[in-house]
Amino acid sequence: MDDDWRLPCKADVLRLRAAMNRAIRRFFLDRDFLEIETPIRIPAPAPESHIEPVTSGEWCLQTSPELCMKRLLAAGYPKIFQICKCFRAGERGAHHLPEFTMVEWYRAGTDYLTLMDDCEILIARIAEELGLGDTAYWHGRRICLTPPWERITVREAFARYAGLSLEEVLMRDRFDEIMVCAIEPHLGMERPVFLYEYPATLGALARVKAENQEVAERFELYIAGLELANAFSELTDPVEQRRRFEEASRNLRLKKCPTYPLPERFLASLSRMPPSAGIALGMDRLAMILADQITIDAVVAFTPESL
Repeated sequence: MDDDWRLPCKADVLRLRAAMNRAIRRFFLDRDFLEIETPIRIPAPAPESHIEPVTSGEWCLQTSPELCMKRLLAAGYPKIFQICKCFRAGERGAHHLPEFTMVEWYRAGTDYLTLMDDCEILIARIAEELGLGDTAYWHGRRICLTPPWERITVREAFARYAGLSLEEVLMRDRFDEIMVCAIEPHLGMERPVFLYEYPATLGALARVKAENQEVAERFELYIAGLELANAFSELTDPVEQRRRFEEASRNLRLKKCPTYPLPERFLASLSRMPPSAGIALGMDRLAMILADQITIDAVVAFTPESL
């Protein structure tokens, strides 16, 4: 079926996306970030149990540009960003596409708390440039974008919204289930919220907190129950990172999932990488919020089914 008749109806949203891209680039260039490009097709992704890469011959399409971007950090680039396409197999739904757009940025010499400040200023600035002022509307809900935004630990969220201890949830292997069903519907409903201090076992590339080895310096950003960004202070210990990758690869093999060689050049660069923090923010989902669109299909020119 020819879906081209839908394209003119998307003109306003596509113009908003273009303006959003311009605002993002201005934000980072004004702060002396270097815009970079890294390869989309790579020989080895970071092994993660909940992410399946899209294959491309014996290589795969990037699930995130993080490995190459961190190698640039290790080579001495202190502040970098890029807007790029990423790919994940089996992800399709009202809020998911197998090919999607992210803005990812990294800062040397800082930690994940600085990235919270970046998010607040960046999204508020985009909304202002789009003529939305300090307010977004989504699903009939008014979202105040004025900083500061709420910050809540994962432990606090489970106690507040699920009435369960984090230890109990992890022991019963129900973290993802309860997050989706009981926690996320409450997050960021009046203003954005940072959910932070994830269990250390759920931060594959994140540094653990020095004063509490059970939690990772990781956060996710939620607006109106929708997860928009994932960030963390970077793990720079190559021995520990290799151990985590090997454990993840073993788990993937047990689940009969495809596996790839470990990213050896990335691992070799970690000993040269300074203390840093990085974040990936979903552009399609941000466009959904700012354009007040219920589905991700409404904010892209073409869906996979229309090709």
